[in-house]
Amino acid sequence: MSPGLEAAFWGGFAGLALLLGAAIGYFVKLPHKVVASIMAFGAGVLISILSFELMETATHKGGLLSAIMGFSFGVIIYSGANAVLSLYGAKHRKRSQVPGSHSAQGAGTAIVLGAIIDGVPEAAAIGVSLLDGEGVALLTVFAIFLSNIPEGLSSSAGMRASGKSARYVFGLWFSIAGVCAMSAWLGFRFLGLFGDTYVAFATAVAAGAILVMVIQTMVPEAFEDIHNITGPIAAAGFLTVYSASVLLG
Repeated sequence: MSPGLEAAFWGGFAGLALLLGAAIGYFVKLPHKVVASIMAFGAGVLISILSFELMETATHKGGLLSAIMGFSFGVIIYSGANAVLSLYGAKHRKRSQVPGSHSAQGAGTAIVLGAIIDGVPEAAAIGVSLLDGEGVALLTVFAIFLSNIPEGLSSSAGMRASGKSARYVFGLWFSIAGVCAMSAWLGFRFLGLFGDTYVAFATAVAAGAILVMVIQTMVPEAFEDIHNITGPIAAAGFLTVYSASVLLG
């Protein structure tokens, strides 16, 4: 398999977690605390990855200035888009328990748009990880996979309550998984044409966007259900990835 196709495969694989979450939200009642625990663990994993993989790679490739500028740009872009979407009902798009207000069609649509905004930088980070020629960063894929499950779950439950058919719901999430695959491919193919400075900038953009996503959506929503054990579970996710990176590095 060529590196470009491999990037698309892993980006699509991470995006398929949205379908898994959609299936749970549409057909199964999974305990909210279970989903919240998965989300908290995934938050810790993502923080570890953006700290010790994405930002470290960006700084190594393009220098501290490129890393800082890219990270700041990712924070600004994601925060702005997230603020707009929150006004239209996507504030709790990673929530394991869907409030009644989220059953509205407008909220479901906003959540879907939020999933795209979340997924593009995440998938691009997967594609960028292949540029060093050492294979995909599997820990990054794993963390993004975990973070996508509650997102598909919450919006699908809301769309089902608003009368959307299973064909509509799963077709929509399958299309978004395709967008994730394309984003990973573009992250690899497009950025590979430029020098290390541009790769560093784009990698840091993904890191900044992911950090804001974790702080603004994943951690608060996990805390809603599991409260004081959110921190320990997130810490376990962080230490899992950190330990793996040291042992495998």
